[in-house]
Amino acid sequence: MRLPNAAHESRPWRIREIAPDFIVEDVWALPAHGGAGDFQTLLEILASGGPAGLDSLAARTLWQVRDRLGSWLGLGRIAAPVYSGLGSAAGSLPIPGTNESSLASRLPADLRNTAADLKFGSLPFLPLYRTDVEFAAEMSNQTVHCVMHVAWVDQGAGRYQGQSAIYVKPRGPLGSAYMALIRPFRHLIVYPAILRHVERTWNARVPR
Repeated sequence: MRLPNAAHESRPWRIREIAPDFIVEDVWALPAHGGAGDFQTLLEILASGGPAGLDSLAARTLWQVRDRLGSWLGLGRIAAPVYSGLGSAAGSLPIPGTNESSLASRLPADLRNTAADLKFGSLPFLPLYRTDVEFAAEMSNQTVHCVMHVAWVDQGAGRYQGQSAIYVKPRGPLGSAYMALIRPFRHLIVYPAILRHVERTWNARVPR
């Protein structure tokens, strides 16, 4: 389910220090509940996800159309890993309003090289950092520079729940218009399909 932004912003996540100039686009509760040591499993599920694993034909079609248009129009693909050379991510375009090409340059020493071993199967994200309860990855294309933040939220009594927030910094009027255009498709079709995939895979891997 979608959460108010305050559900994320009220907690002292370290991403808020690293990306204070970014906007929290939306926050979602993830259907993943477990113990303190289960966060790695959630990250592996998200990293291995992609359009092929979604149960919604509409979501898969939207993903494929956006990927094709991104390739044809030079907007950046959304279904190719960065390390394949086909994906689009931090490293080539500056973050809007800065001379930086990646948030990696902002990481404090204790967060550097903490997530280098996690790779995304078919998504153009580059991992930034990981802690016991927090993970962030960035993606950049001709419309926006964004960060996917995943948290393992303490629910008390040794139980945790996953939470995801998207931070964005649009590239001018085109980027803002693009984000507004795709917002209803993300909220009504794509994100629900992703959440169902996470729930299905989580329940198969983590005993209740």
